[in-house]
Amino acid sequence: MVDKLLLEAIKSDNLGAFEELYQVYWRQVQRFASLYIKDNEEVREVVQDVFVNVWESRQNIKNEENFNGFLFIITRNCVFNRSRSKTFNVDLYTTTLYDALEHSYSIDDILEAKELEAEIDRLIADMPPQRKLVFTLSRKQHKTYKQIAQELGISEKTVERHINEALKYLRTNLKLLLIFLSLFS
Repeated sequence: MVDKLLLEAIKSDNLGAFEELYQVYWRQVQRFASLYIKDNEEVREVVQDVFVNVWESRQNIKNEENFNGFLFIITRNCVFNRSRSKTFNVDLYTTTLYDALEHSYSIDDILEAKELEAEIDRLIADMPPQRKLVFTLSRKQHKTYKQIAQELGISEKTVERHINEALKYLRTNLKLLLIFLSLFS
């Protein structure tokens, strides 16, 4: 985990502290990016993009507990943004997700429950508004599909579709997070 004083120094525009952070994390970012991108030059560019984004977003870092999640989101976005404009290595992506399912990652070993909950909340916040609302009504307010359908004036099938899409989105992103965080161990 990154040191609180180091993050405070970075938030105070201390380039030396940022260089120290870079030295601690660049290999993990590189390993994660290389799971999806074969070209070494592109991987180096992703690492650069990630740390440029970290520097530009340094004021948004809340504390040392959520830094790994923060770094993961930036790395994931940089990899996927680059893959949209380049050929995405689907075979490697599929293999990586399959390997993640085969390994018994212990959430307790990778993230503390508080961090995982915060990451799930961030993922829910990123969902389209209707899906987020349906998911929240179902999972946080414990309403049935029928109750949600009546409340929102939509069919139960539409509620079911939103829930399935939300769960699929969460599973995919949490698997990627676990893979990313496993690179730190």
